[in-house]
Amino acid sequence: MISSSETSSQRLPFTEEEIQAIEPIKQYFLGHANDDAAFMRQAFLPTAHIESIREGVFTSWSLDVYCQRFKQQPAADEAMRKRTINWIEVKGTAACAKVTLEHGLTTFSDYFVLLKTGEGWKIANKAFYGATS
Repeated sequence: MISSSETSSQRLPFTEEEIQAIEPIKQYFLGHANDDAAFMRQAFLPTAHIESIREGVFTSWSLDVYCQRFKQQPAADEAMRKRTINWIEVKGTAACAKVTLEHGLTTFSDYFVLLKTGEGWKIANKAFYGATS
């Protein structure tokens, strides 16, 4: 696992290709930490969708709609939040990853589909589930 507080100099249990595929996930982590859509736009393909079932209702946001949620005002408890890459699997130009975000009383499980593009790895889509303790 890798958390947002680890540095690239630490020994990681990932292959070189997996490390490259993790780059957009790092941008995603920075987007959350800084509440900044610019990081999200770097992480995701412009055609990406962010999807979940919220209160029993299917939601599907385009990247533009998702980015409207970010106001460049980091959460007051940002120092206490934890973000972890649980696993990643890469096959050629496609990858899948699971990420856990602990944001206060809510823990999110995010599942990413990633593609290797001419500009490097990008998140193609995200499905997530949030549970409040």
